[in-house]
Parts: sequence; structure tokens; C-alpha cells
Amino acid sequence: MGTPLGDFVRAKRDSLQPESFGLPGRGRRRSPGLSRAEVATRSGISVEYLTRIEQGRDRNPSHSVLHALADGLSLDAGERHHLRYLAKITGGGCPGHRPPAPPNREVRPTVRETLRLLEPGVAFVTNRLGDVLAYTEGFALVMGAAGLLDADPPNLTRYVFTDPRARSVFPDWDQVADEQAFDLWLGPSAESSEWFRVQLAPVAGPEFTRRLQRHLPPPQVPLRLDHPTVGELRWHREKLELPSTDAQELVVLLPADEATAQAVERLRHRRHGALRAVG
Repeated sequence: MGTPLGDFVRAKRDSLQPESFGLPGRGRRRSPGLSRAEVATRSGISVEYLTRIEQGRDRNPSHSVLHALADGLSLDAGERHHLRYLAKITGGGCPGHRPPAPPNREVRPTVRETLRLLEPGVAFVTNRLGDVLAYTEGFALVMGAAGLLDADPPNLTRYVFTDPRARSVFPDWDQVADEQAFDLWLGPSAESSEWFRVQLAPVAGPEFTRRLQRHLPPPQVPLRLDHPTVGELRWHREKLELPSTDAQELVVLLPADEATAQAVERLRHRRHGALRAVG
């Protein structure tokens, strides 16, 4: 039976291109990336030990082995952090005996005030489960028509995997789905993530569960939205982690090009015009 740590090591090994390490990339390779022997050699551990880690038969590798694996797999800083986290939960370092519970969804008043100061920008507060906990009017203006805010409470992860509109709203749906599934491994806590996975898996189906086993951090790329009124919008995302006691983050969407900035301005003018007509 696999483990989160073993799944990650195997997936990362398969993703590495042999040519990047001066190794022949063609021939009778059994896997698309590096072989176990190649990673074991680069890491300074035995093939047998690497096999036990990947297959989940060794759940408690030492810190020195984790460092060696990180070097052998050429992990960046974010991936090294994730490797340590997966080792912790694989080895039982995160308590698993307590009943899973939903996370705290309260947003502190000062954080809400920060959102108010960001108006008319597009910003929201979320947690790693995808709950949309608070947001600016600018965010509602952009995402309201997409249907994200129809649910009570709104949740981006659930929307991506269960709402048919999401595949039209996100032209790069696979990228967004990878991001949301990967974020579940980052908290707010092991218990709350487990609770959410149990809740979502039956309705999200294999597109969700398959991604849970991937473990590879998705690349950071601009977010594309296909707005039903103004067309394609492209965004840079800035994320600010709030204190660990909050287990939340503030996300600000910044127009990635002039066309997006102009499209958002058109949305604002249309809304203001509609409000005046109703008044």
C-alpha cells in the first residue's frame, strides 16, 4: 500500500528528464523519468531502500535520508518543504486519532478591514481547503457571474471539481484542479484536510482522487478566466499567508495585461449603470 511520501518520490522521479542530468533519454527505459537505480545513486542510498520508501514499506526515513532524497531528486525549496511534510504525516507525526473536524472559518476584523482598503481591487481570503471566507466587491464583480459565489458557503475546490461551469470559466482547468488538490496537503491541518477529502471525494470523482496521489507542486502561472460578459481575463496572483493561528491566506488578483484591466473597468461601469437605472 502506498504512502503520501512514497507517492511523491515516485511521481517526482517519473517527472525528471534523464537528459537534464546527462543521462541517455531513450532506449529500453521502464519509466518515463529517472530509474530507481539512477535516483538511488544520486542520493547515495541503496535501490532496495528507495524501493521500500516508494512502496510504503519504510514510513520513517531519517532526516539525513530525506535530505539525500531531496538532493537526488533536485527538489526546490518548496518541494523540500513538502517532502518533509509528507514524511511527517506518513510516519504518524500528524495526529490521526482525533475525529476530523472542519476548520475555523472566522476572519479577523483587521483582515476584513484590509480587504476593504483593497477595494475596488479583486481580492479574497481563503484557506487551503478552498473556502472563500471573505472577499472584496471587486472579487464579487469578477467571480459572481461565474457562479462561484452561489454556494453557501462558497468553496473554490468544490466548485472546480463539481460545478460544470468551472471548465468553461477556467480555460486551464487542469492547472487549476492540480493547484486546488495540491493545496489540500498544506492544511489548515491534517485533520481538516482529511475531513474535507472525505466530504468531497464521493462527488468529485476520479479527477479529484487521482490528483490527490500526485503530490507534485504545480507550476506557478498566470490565472486565466473566461468571463461570460467580457471574455478572457488574465491575472497575476499575490498570496499573503496570515498568522498560523488563522490558517488562512489573503489572495490578490492583479491584471496581467492591459486588456484585462480595461475589461474589469467595463464591468464596473456596467454595474454602476445598472444600479443607477434601478435606483
